[in-house]
Amino acid sequence: MTAFGNVFAMSPTLEHEYLIELVRNRPSLVTALLARVDVEVPAFDEALVGNCDFTDLPKEFRADSVVVLRRGGKPVASVILEVQRKYDPHKQWSWPVYMATLRAREKCPVMLLVFCQTEETAVTCASPIHMGHPGWVLRPSVAALRDVPRITDMEQARANPELAALSTIAHVSLGGDEALEVLRAWVEAEKQPLEGQRSYAALVYIMLCGPDAVQMFKELEVAVGIPDAMRNPIIREAVEYGEAKGEARGEAKAVLRILRRRDIPISHEAQERVLTCTDQATLETWIDRAITVKAADELFG
Repeated sequence: MTAFGNVFAMSPTLEHEYLIELVRNRPSLVTALLARVDVEVPAFDEALVGNCDFTDLPKEFRADSVVVLRRGGKPVASVILEVQRKYDPHKQWSWPVYMATLRAREKCPVMLLVFCQTEETAVTCASPIHMGHPGWVLRPSVAALRDVPRITDMEQARANPELAALSTIAHVSLGGDEALEVLRAWVEAEKQPLEGQRSYAALVYIMLCGPDAVQMFKELEVAVGIPDAMRNPIIREAVEYGEAKGEARGEAKAVLRILRRRDIPISHEAQERVLTCTDQATLETWIDRAITVKAADELFG
């Protein structure tokens, strides 16, 4: 078993993006999380990824993910998914904007689901947001790793590989008596996938790089090499980010690499500004922005 080291665990890109990627491939995954935090979801027959941009207003707002639940071709509910690595006090102003804009756009009820990487962040993000109007208080629905369903049945893992991958990442990270059983179910499902099913092996391998997880993989006699992980584009980006840390020139190249991967044009002047920057904090900020900006000039805003 090959351990990957700490560089991946520290990558803000990967910690923020892995759930969004799973939801992008199976939008109904958000309903499983909502059920775990006691939020009732109306009956629906399809779940579709919606538009995350809320640019109806002068200032640009963008959610991490939006899922629209439909029944009979009509929206019955929409879910805004926000992934929080740490508490951001500015969200108390932006989350209500997301919800109001999406409600007006889809003409249906809207729910806010905040997925937190730590219990401390979950507690803070669950704080009520008082809107000012009498009786109008927004209480975010918050899920943490402990709220992810435990998938210990191989057939269930085969039928829903996105939920199985999330379950494996969450519960092996947390440890506990059932962690090995969750991992075992996922490994067996990976060996016998249903026809046409996606594999999330690369994502799971790279997220579970700690010593306890490595030991569990050893017990199950699963060999993992770096080429397996590099098949995932988000992971490749995280690797490039990690390799660049500690060297300003490498950080600058990482910014440009991410923009090129996202097919965002960058002028010669902007490239020079990035490549000649030697401030570590500024370069790290530009790396984070490069993941979401729509134009290269937005890096410097």
